Amino acid sequence: MTERKFIVGGNWKMNGSMESINRIIEFLKQEPLNQATEIVVSPPSVYLSYVKQNIPREVSIAAQNCYHVSKGAFTGEISAEMVIDIGCSWVILGHSERRNVFGETDEIIGKKVAHALASGLKVIACIGELLSEREQGKTFDVLSRQIKEIADNVSDWSKVVIAYEPVWAIGTGKTATPEQAQEVHVQLRTWLKEHVSEAVSASCRIMYGGSVNAGNCKDLAAKPDVDGFLVGGASLKPDFLRIINARV
Repeated sequence: MTERKFIVGGNWKMNGSMESINRIIEFLKQEPLNQATEIVVSPPSVYLSYVKQNIPREVSIAAQNCYHVSKGAFTGEISAEMVIDIGCSWVILGHSERRNVFGETDEIIGKKVAHALASGLKVIACIGELLSEREQGKTFDVLSRQIKEIADNVSDWSKVVIAYEPVWAIGTGKTATPEQAQEVHVQLRTWLKEHVSEAVSASCRIMYGGSVNAGNCKDLAAKPDVDGFLVGGASLKPDFLRIINARV
């Protein structure tokens, strides 16, 4: 079996101030970070440079979004090239809030994935179903459509992590059970084997996201196809350290 390094991402979303970010930086410096876990945090874009300059060097920085062209008259957007220019190495693309609040389509997300990879960024590519879609038994139909558009635009799978985030579990306090997460991750790995390659299926890391916290992270991390977490609110609190250490 291919060894997949555990990865934990903290998506700060539209949260933070200089004061609160300094508190996060301080708790991340309080004790040695687990070298067996790759750690990525994703501040709002206005704080990317500050966090990059002050966070422990073991922690990588991700933008929460970027556009699919290098520059131009796109007010409010940032480019992959800008993210790289300030020393950041990752971007989160396709998050459910980008899809469902801002109306980003599978096609747009695919273009963003292609451009980010071509520019040299690594990508956390998010997929996930709505509660209504799960209740209708359409979970994997939705995920297959979403992952296909991503896969069609991937030029280097070693720079891509898939994040499965059931939308009904994000910020709701509801979490997929470890068994539900494992079931979906196995289905995604099977899809990759059938539509990309057996090698990619074995090596691609698949994160779980959706109300992950210090109380449930160890049970989720124990599942063999859960390769890490994309964490929202809990990444703003000292308990994030316990999530980082979920596989210790």
